[in-house]
Amino acid sequence: MSERGSTAAVIEASNLGKTYRSGEIEVTALTGVSLTVARGETLAIVGASGSGKSTLLHLLGGLDVPTEGEVRLLGQPLARLSDRARSALRNQALGFVYQFHHLLAELTAAENVALGLRIRRMDKGEALARAARLLEQVGLGGRIRHRPGELSGGERQRVAIGRALATDPVCILADEPTGNLDRENGERVFDLLVETARSRGTALVIVTHDESLAARCDRRITLDSGRLNLP
Repeated sequence: MSERGSTAAVIEASNLGKTYRSGEIEVTALTGVSLTVARGETLAIVGASGSGKSTLLHLLGGLDVPTEGEVRLLGQPLARLSDRARSALRNQALGFVYQFHHLLAELTAAENVALGLRIRRMDKGEALARAARLLEQVGLGGRIRHRPGELSGGERQRVAIGRALATDPVCILADEPTGNLDRENGERVFDLLVETARSRGTALVIVTHDESLAARCDRRITLDSGRLNLP
């Protein structure tokens, strides 16, 4: 059975710890964090500013390496992979959405969405056609040729969601994706993320400071000073 069809967890984190050092100064961002992300579930990570939410998300996505513990993505231990193998696995399995969209200003909406597909060496025409279909799904069918500067903040985040979905990931990691939006647009973007993930059977891990948004996910966990605050 393929990994995508397997019932195994998408992400498994065991006893994660992360310490940052600058000269003689040492700051502990995470201590003893363990969690599992199941296929198709939506998981919210909440907590006060500085509680370690973004640090945890970066570790789960292989964007940083833990000081202690281990993260497995599709059963593979990220820290034991070469940089090249880790990058290839991330591109295969994960999609990322951030508070700031990080779209390339010189590219159209469709070209931004197609970037991950082009990295996989997909034919340009095929990649743009898939990007156009995704933009249609996120309500931007009429904005395919617009550049980021011609889009609203909410529209830019919808393009970023399309980009995250383009490679058909098994999990999307979203770091405060509504934090730069007003309440109305933030709720629309959040709903779109959750509904799209559920309709595609894609796991979603979302960092948010908004408890009301987190309540719409299947499960929520709370970080407090770098530790899981268990009920």
